[in-house]
Amino acid sequence: MGFSLRMVALLLVLGTAAAGSSRALAAAEEYLSPQQAFSYSLQSDGQELVVRWTVAPGYYLYRKRLGVETTASWARLGEAIYPTGEKHSDEYFGEQEVYRGSFEVRMPLQRTAEGLAANRLPLILRSQGCADAGLCYPPQRWEAEAALPTTTGLLDRLRGSLSSGAGSPASAGSGSDEFLPVDQAFRIDALADGPDKLRIRFAVTPGYYLYKNRLKVTTPGTDVLLGAPSIPRGKEKTDEYFGTQEVFDADVVITVPVSRAAGAALELPVEVGFQGCAEAGLCYPPETRGFTVTLPASAGTAVAGTPPGAFVSEQDRLARLIGSGQLLVVLGTFFGLGLLLAFTPCVLPMVPILSGIIAGQGASITTRRAFALSLTYVLGMALMNTLAGVAAAAAGQQVQAAFQQPWVIVLFAALFVALALSMFGLFTLQVPAALQTRLAMASGQQRAGSFAGVAIMGALSALIVSACVAPPLFAALAVISQTGDLLRGGSALFAMSIGMGVPLLVVGTSAGRLLPRAGAWMDTVKNLFGVLMLGVAAWMLARIVPERWALVIWAIPALAGAALLWRGARPTSAGGWALRGLGTSLGVWALALLAGAALGGRDPLSPIPQLAGEHRGLEFRRIRSLQDLEREVAAAAAAKRPVMLDFYADWCVSCKEMEKYTFTNPAVLATLSNAVLLQADVTANNADDQALLRRFAIFGPPTIAFYGPDGAERAGFRVVGFMKAEEFAVVAGKAIAGL
Repeated sequence: MGFSLRMVALLLVLGTAAAGSSRALAAAEEYLSPQQAFSYSLQSDGQELVVRWTVAPGYYLYRKRLGVETTASWARLGEAIYPTGEKHSDEYFGEQEVYRGSFEVRMPLQRTAEGLAANRLPLILRSQGCADAGLCYPPQRWEAEAALPTTTGLLDRLRGSLSSGAGSPASAGSGSDEFLPVDQAFRIDALADGPDKLRIRFAVTPGYYLYKNRLKVTTPGTDVLLGAPSIPRGKEKTDEYFGTQEVFDADVVITVPVSRAAGAALELPVEVGFQGCAEAGLCYPPETRGFTVTLPASAGTAVAGTPPGAFVSEQDRLARLIGSGQLLVVLGTFFGLGLLLAFTPCVLPMVPILSGIIAGQGASITTRRAFALSLTYVLGMALMNTLAGVAAAAAGQQVQAAFQQPWVIVLFAALFVALALSMFGLFTLQVPAALQTRLAMASGQQRAGSFAGVAIMGALSALIVSACVAPPLFAALAVISQTGDLLRGGSALFAMSIGMGVPLLVVGTSAGRLLPRAGAWMDTVKNLFGVLMLGVAAWMLARIVPERWALVIWAIPALAGAALLWRGARPTSAGGWALRGLGTSLGVWALALLAGAALGGRDPLSPIPQLAGEHRGLEFRRIRSLQDLEREVAAAAAAKRPVMLDFYADWCVSCKEMEKYTFTNPAVLATLSNAVLLQADVTANNADDQALLRRFAIFGPPTIAFYGPDGAERAGFRVVGFMKAEEFAVVAGKAIAGL
C-alpha cells in the first residue's frame, strides 16, 4: 500500500515537470533565435568595411550595443558611421536609439603593407537586441570573416615606386599608374547627423594625407546656411609645396552645423572641397565632390522661411543676401551699412587724419584739390579693406590682426606724434633738398607724389585704425571663405568701404573750403589739427597699455588743447571767451585724468573712480587654446550649464564698448547668471589664437558664441560687433534656451 502511494506521488511529480517543460518549450518556440532575428552580411573593397544588418519584423537592435572589431594585427578599423535610428523607450535601458528592418554600418579599413596581400579579414561582431513581445536577448558575440580583394599587384607597384625613388612631381607624369586615383586615395562620405548637422568622413589611404586648411563644405542650395565646420587637430608636417601645415594621414570626421527652416525632411546638396598628396611625392590638384544628404524633419533653427519671432543673426541675413541677392541690391545695402559704420569709434579716428592732411596743404588749397585728396584717401582705404578682406577670407586667417601688434601700433603712434609736432611748428617735414629740386622741375610729378602718399595713408589707416569686425564685414568674409565667390564678396566689401568714406569726403572737401586763406588764424587751425593728431596717437596707445596709464596718455592732448585755446583765443568777443571756456574745460579734464590715474581710475570719461560709482560686469574665465575650450565646454555640459565664449583683444574698440556698456547691464547679468563665461584673448594673434579663430571660422573680435547645456554650439546665435545691452540680453536668453 505504501509502495503504491509512493508510486502515485512520483508519477504526479514527473507529470507536472513534463507539463512545465513542454510549456517552456512552447514559449521558447514563440521567439526566433538571435541568429534568425538578427542576420548580417559583410562586404569590403579593401578600404572600407560594410556590415549590412537585417532585423526580423517585431525585433530591434540597440545602436549603443553594436560594435565591430578585428583581431588582425595588420588591419585597423576607423570610426563607424551609423544611420539615424528611431527613438525607443525601453523598459530595460530607458530612452534608446534602435534599428529595425535593414540598415548599413560603414567603417574605414586601413591595412599595413603586410595586410595588403591578405584576402580574408577576421572580425568580431557584437550586438544586443530585443523582441517587441517582451524578450530581451543577452549580448551576442559572433566571429566572422570578410572577403578582401586581391591587392598584390598594387603592393608590388608601390614597393617598386618607393625603392626606385619614383614618385617625384617631375616623374609622376610618366608613371602616374604608380599612384592611386584621387577617388581611391581619399574616399568621402556625407551623411546627416540629425536634422541640423552634417557629418563628413574622409577615409585616407595609408601613404597619403589631406591638408586641413583645404577642407571646405559648402552648399549651392538657398534654403539653408552652413555654419563653421568642426575639424579636429591634425599633425604638423613640413610640406615642400605649402610649408608647415596641419595634415591628416588617417581617417578624419568633421561636423557642420546647419541652420534651416522648420519642416519636413530636406534633400540638401553638399559640395566637399579638399586637397591631398601622396607621401611618395605626388600632390593632387584641389578637388570638389558633390553629395545629396537627406536631413530628417526638423523643429527648426531657421534662416530661410523663418517663423515669426525666431532670431537670425544680422551677419547670417547679410551672408544670404550676398550669396543669392541681386548684385545691385547687395551693393546698395552694403553702401548704406558702411555709411552707418562711419559714425562708429572704429572709423571716427580717420577724420582728424584726413583733416590734418588737408590742413597740411596750406591756406592756398582749393576745394577741387581738397576733394581730390579726400577721394584718394577714401579709395586707398576702400581698396585696402577689399584686398585685405579677400586675402583674409581666402586664407582663413585674420590679416588685420598682424597690424595690431604692439610694436606696430607704437610705431604709427610715434608717426602721428611727429605729424602733430610738425603742425605745432617745431620742425618741418619735407622732401630732401636734392630730391625736392628735381621734383620741382615737374609739378605733375610732385602732385602725383602727394596723391600717392595720401593713398598710402588711407590704406594704412584701414589696417591700423579701423581694426573692428562688424556684421557686414563678417558676412562678406564668410561668403568669400565658404563659397569662394570673390566677385560678390569683394564687391560688397568695396561698397561698404566707400559708404564708410562718404563722411570723410564731406569733411575733407569742406575743410578745403572753410579753412582761412591767410592770417594768424591759419597757424591756430594747424595747431588744432596737431592736437587732433595727438588724440589719434593717444587713442591708438590706449588700446595696448594698462588702463591707468591710458589716462595719463589721454591727458597729453587734453593739456595741449587747453594751452592752445588759451593762447590762441583773444577775449575780445563772445567767440573768444567761448574758446577759452572750452580750453578751461580741457584743462580741468586733463587734471582729472592725472588724478584718476593716481587713484586707480580706468575710464577716461569718468576718470575719478570714487565719483564714477560701482559698475559690476561679467567675470570671465580666460582660455588659451582649443584644448582649454573643449575641456571647459565638456565640464559645463556635465553640469548642465550653458556657455558664452567671448573673443576679445586689447586693440578692439568694440570689445571695450561691450565690456563697458553691455556686460554691465543688469538684464545681461541676470540672463547669464547661470552660464559659464569664457573669454579668448586673441590680442597676441599667436598660433593658439589663430587656431581658435579658425575653429569658429571668424575673422576677429568682437565675436560671441553660445553653447547650450547639452554642450552643442548655437551657431545661429553668434553675435558679431557691438550690440546694445537690451538686444544682447534677448539674444543671449534665446541662445541659452535654444529657441
